[in-house]
Amino acid sequence: MKRSTANRGVALITAMFITALASIVAANLAWDNALDVRRTMNLLNQEQAVQVALGTESWVSVILRQDLSDSETDHLGESWAIELPSLLIDGGDVTGSIEDLQGRFNVNNLIDESGQIVTRTLQHFQRLLIALNLDPRFAGIAADWIDDNIEPIFPDGAEDLTYTGIIPPYRSANQSLTSASELAALEGMDRRSFNVLRPHITALPGRTHINVNTATEAVLQSLDENISVTDVERLLAEREDVGFDYMQNTFSSLVTPDVLNTLDESSNYFRLKVVVRIDTVRVTLYSVLQRGPKGNITPILRSFGTT
Repeated sequence: MKRSTANRGVALITAMFITALASIVAANLAWDNALDVRRTMNLLNQEQAVQVALGTESWVSVILRQDLSDSETDHLGESWAIELPSLLIDGGDVTGSIEDLQGRFNVNNLIDESGQIVTRTLQHFQRLLIALNLDPRFAGIAADWIDDNIEPIFPDGAEDLTYTGIIPPYRSANQSLTSASELAALEGMDRRSFNVLRPHITALPGRTHINVNTATEAVLQSLDENISVTDVERLLAEREDVGFDYMQNTFSSLVTPDVLNTLDESSNYFRLKVVVRIDTVRVTLYSVLQRGPKGNITPILRSFGTT
């Protein structure tokens, strides 16, 4: 009887152990299944959010195409310049905004078609840096970064000899930029300085004009060394929400003829920012759109989650 009782005890312990083990396995399987379902839903929501963002890009292309047929100028009072209202979608919403990139300083204007530095544009960039209380030396360093040679310009240049001595080492681009964020790699450029500069610069293909109807305050002030803060305030008040009535008359007394030839009242390049939220998934699309002379819209640069 003692042996039978012992056997029954062993059997009971074994049964309890098997039951506990089965419960653990079942719980793990249920947890893994819940994670798999959640991951699948997140992937589906993310893919859906990307498609919604691309659909918004197509919608904005229609707006910009229609704007060209309605008006010969681009200013901050037009429909494209108004922040897109929050649109509800299944499980979330969509928000966005459009910015005229030709209201910024195009860093690729620092070099001409042959890859040589344009002195007049270099001086313009120096004035922009001064207006932002930044070191004007960055203008020469930026020009050296994108010119087509490895010889540092005097006195502010920096080429491979400088950058290969940094840890980790890297080399200068020596070509036009595809993104203004590349200037964060300039010698001596710190995070604070770049954050101050960033809203006023862009990197567009080729040489472009500045749209004075949408230019930032600092860009307007940098057009000429004699333009004061008071002049900028007057210009902002004059253009208000409809742009300048007579751009040539307004700026002919403020800038030199060479600078006047680089100014415009319309734009060809815009940046769309779209934020799509579905459940816990959030996708941000930045898209640079080029508008052709006939209104055709071409996305030339897209990035998700970065500027």
